Amino acid sequence: MPRRPAPAADLHRAPGSAGAKAGTAIRAIRAARASALAVAAAATMVLALAPAASAAPEVPADKPLVLSSWTAVSGGSYEAWAAARANREAWMSYGFDWSTDYCTTSPDNPFGFPFRLSCARHDFGYRNYKATGGFRAVKPRLDGMFHTDLRRVCARYSGARKASCESTAWTYYQAVKAFE
Repeated sequence: MPRRPAPAADLHRAPGSAGAKAGTAIRAIRAARASALAVAAAATMVLALAPAASAAPEVPADKPLVLSSWTAVSGGSYEAWAAARANREAWMSYGFDWSTDYCTTSPDNPFGFPFRLSCARHDFGYRNYKATGGFRAVKPRLDGMFHTDLRRVCARYSGARKASCESTAWTYYQAVKAFE
């Protein structure tokens, strides 16, 4: 049976014709647009259903005052800092840096003198004031606080043992004054 020629209206759809190629391109564009719209709709649904991102927790306004009170030279300041250190969870919202390397490369308990916590409080002051950008201004006070804390340890001793402790405390103090 002989093939009939295609009607004139269907010529643009003949395989290989310019009309067929244009039709294929249009269908591809429509499919891509539909696909892009489907992806956008899915993304919108995911974002709509996702929990809202919470803002960073607000740091209490009295953080500088608390930091200053915990790094003062007094014995009461030391006791308040030690109590807070033992209960860090209660102070979590303040974002304090409690990390420490204690007495760094020096012994934490030289000659049996327990300097470890004095070093930890000194680290606390250094790290937290560096984070505020106010370290340079308070470094001499922090170093003085450290020396006072070490001497408070030495006050437990008497005689030659106390003199040895105070000499060691002086050496530690001179070291932190010279270095950061």
